[in-house]
Amino acid sequence: MALINENYLKLPGSYLFSEIARRVEAYKNANPEANIIRLGIGDVTKPLPEAVINGLHTAVDEMADEKTFKGYGPEQGYDFLLEKIVAFDFKTRGVDLATDEIFVSDGSKSDTANFQEIFSQNTKIAITDPVYPVYVDSNVMAGRSGTLGADGKWSDMVYIPCTAENAFVPQLPTEKVDLIYLCFPNNPTGTTITKTELKKWVDYAKANQAIILYDAAYEAYIQEEDVAHSIYEIDGAKEVAIEFRSFSKNAGFTGTRCSYVVVPKQVMGYTEAGDPIEINKLWNRRHCTKFNGVPYIIQKGAEAVYTEAGQAQIKALVEYYMTNAKMIREGVASTGIEVFGGVNAPYIWLKTPAGMDSWSFFDKLLTEVNIVGTPGVGFGPSGEGYFRLTAFGSKENTEEAIRRITTEFKL
Repeated sequence: MALINENYLKLPGSYLFSEIARRVEAYKNANPEANIIRLGIGDVTKPLPEAVINGLHTAVDEMADEKTFKGYGPEQGYDFLLEKIVAFDFKTRGVDLATDEIFVSDGSKSDTANFQEIFSQNTKIAITDPVYPVYVDSNVMAGRSGTLGADGKWSDMVYIPCTAENAFVPQLPTEKVDLIYLCFPNNPTGTTITKTELKKWVDYAKANQAIILYDAAYEAYIQEEDVAHSIYEIDGAKEVAIEFRSFSKNAGFTGTRCSYVVVPKQVMGYTEAGDPIEINKLWNRRHCTKFNGVPYIIQKGAEAVYTEAGQAQIKALVEYYMTNAKMIREGVASTGIEVFGGVNAPYIWLKTPAGMDSWSFFDKLLTEVNIVGTPGVGFGPSGEGYFRLTAFGSKENTEEAIRRITTEFKL
């Protein structure tokens, strides 16, 4: 008899964005004439930058020539890309890394979900709340969650609320934890914390032999000075932090798939006997066993991001989406709705009006003005009463969405 991993049965009935898609599809079937504007899922809408397209074309031609054809590549990534990542993403910010501390992969969603595999089932997890659902769900699948309570919290996880009441600044846990998920700029709230606040987390991790899993997928959108683009800008972070980066949102790779994980060799996990073990070695073993590497063609496209033209083009992409973010933030705020985020991230987090719950507001926005967003409660119990809009739509759709919200939406 093939027994299943019954932890999967603990998961809610469907993934958040699957439920959104189901509701939207049902509404479309009932209202085929509706012109629906999607500001829900964080998928980009602009095409890949020209430099990336040129890099992809060149790589395709190389694959057609026996002299330059590439078969299996190194699971960790080709040196030509690793060297560019080190030089452009870290040395420019005063961070020294070796190329064998970087692992190229197919997406931050995969990486953040998979990284927990190398830790003990008894590892105590801390998550900010609200939070990207994958952090929670992957640990539920692994058996670290306990039971789901009526309050929407898993009994064996430590929740750190990030709401308007604490200015979206997470407070250090009052109990000892082992693995801490942080995401800044934050998905879903679009908020950030200062370098001083981030230093508190690094110090906590060092004092408690904990590890921070730091999701920096949106670092390219940071506009303010006192916000770290990498956790390694903080003294001591290379001893306690793993960082996740992606080409999806800054270079339009959501459909092309390329990301990377930074695992400094100083970061240690421990055996039950207390012996330190390099996390870098464990992740390398896991990575080589379960992953065959990002295709050569895709990595050549990613390398093109670091050319002079590529840097200018991804900067223009970020500016395009941040212009949308400002439009949404100011437009929604003009209706009297309380708005957060949208300054250092392409997400706008708003407080639902009149005490309305998140899914009720979703339905109201969909049916009254045909706009799709994301219910805050889908990101955790502290997300109830909030709602996320994304700036990744086209400028034209964003303008139309704000026109509808400010002129047709009835609060």
